[in-house]
Amino acid sequence: MVLLSLTASHHELDLDALERLSTGSMSVGRTVVGTCRPVQGTVVISTCNRFELYLDVDAPLDGDTVRHATRHVAELVAESSGVSTDVAASSFTVRTGSEVTEHLFAVAAGLDSMVVGEREIAGQVKRALAESRADGTTSKTLELLFQTASRTSKQVGRSTALGGAGRSLVAVGLDLAGRSMRPYPVARAVIIGTGAYAGATVAALRARGCEDIRVYSRSGRAQAFAASHGTGAVGVDTESLVEALGDADVVVSCSGARGGRPGPAADAEASLAYVLDAASVARARERAAARAGDEPEPDALVILDLALHRDVEPSVADVEGVLLYDLASLTAHAPATERAVVDQAGRLVAQAAARFEETRLGRAADAAVVGLLDEAERQVAVEVAAAVERLAGELAPHGQEPTESDRDEIARAVRRRAHAALHGRIVAARATALAEARAAEAAVVAAAERTLRAVPATD
Repeated sequence: MVLLSLTASHHELDLDALERLSTGSMSVGRTVVGTCRPVQGTVVISTCNRFELYLDVDAPLDGDTVRHATRHVAELVAESSGVSTDVAASSFTVRTGSEVTEHLFAVAAGLDSMVVGEREIAGQVKRALAESRADGTTSKTLELLFQTASRTSKQVGRSTALGGAGRSLVAVGLDLAGRSMRPYPVARAVIIGTGAYAGATVAALRARGCEDIRVYSRSGRAQAFAASHGTGAVGVDTESLVEALGDADVVVSCSGARGGRPGPAADAEASLAYVLDAASVARARERAAARAGDEPEPDALVILDLALHRDVEPSVADVEGVLLYDLASLTAHAPATERAVVDQAGRLVAQAAARFEETRLGRAADAAVVGLLDEAERQVAVEVAAAVERLAGELAPHGQEPTESDRDEIARAVRRRAHAALHGRIVAARATALAEARAAEAAVVAAAERTLRAVPATD
């Protein structure tokens, strides 16, 4: 079995390119497992700033099957996203073996995020595994990998100050919005979407003293969300949304409706439309101005678009009295993290990844150790037989012979000496076997990278 990952994130791509690449991402995992026989399982992480595929490939470390799987995934991503195969291939970083483990553990701990230390990613990693289970595309190896990543994330959260300050894109956005609007305790907020980010936004707003919170969902989930979170609900029609926006000071849009799972054909066209367009926002601002009457102009409406596949039409930024912040602008305002804290978290991640890899690669190392133990047992048997024979020679003149107790004592003494001498050889053999396994996987990933870059363009 080979662990393989193809990853693209804000580190390698701008968010526009990442958005295009991840379009249709939710179907890729199922398609890979269904069409590429060596792939035993996949888990797909698709968030506002990353698109990553993790694969469990049933293949020897000869590279051929892994190269085929890598090329096949690039072609499927190109087909589902509408980008060329060349673009898809050049967008991914290929990892295998220990590099997969180290990267995923760092991602889950928030070390690879736009806002270093943010905690939402831990939940997104868990949900990615849950969705893979629901689709029937996970495997035992991927289950163990992702569960261990989640445990490592918790350990980093408990043992360091990395996530202690509530760092997240939501927090960065709300802090930025707070500079341009009235204080949160007297502000009105509208949340678009009912997913995990919506729940995190409710908590972050309340932490800042905001209680006038309403939720909108064009899929009709607002009522259920409002009941479970103690917020108001906005009607599903556009007119209700416009009315709510006319009263709002801040809008947080995080539905991701334009990049979700494909639905029935009737919903396909709607999924391409912006959840919040410029015309609706302009109407809302007109109503806000009409309500103000002779009062000074209403405060600015701050809109935070946290969706990778933009919920908010970019031209909303041109509407008078509106401040629009998307992921790129929020990232630019993310605070720096103390180096010592990041280093401490990095050490915990590296240690956890090393333990996981030693267990995963242990079969090769165990085979080497078993070989040494077998050799030692054969030598012990020879030495015990020789020692018993010498004792028998010493006892014979007295008409005696070695007892069973004598034989056991001799065997224990010989084994103690043999095992003491063997310890260093076992440590060295295990280290050599692990190094050889890692080197073999590194050669495979290098070959897979070359193959991916050589994928021919398709029309």
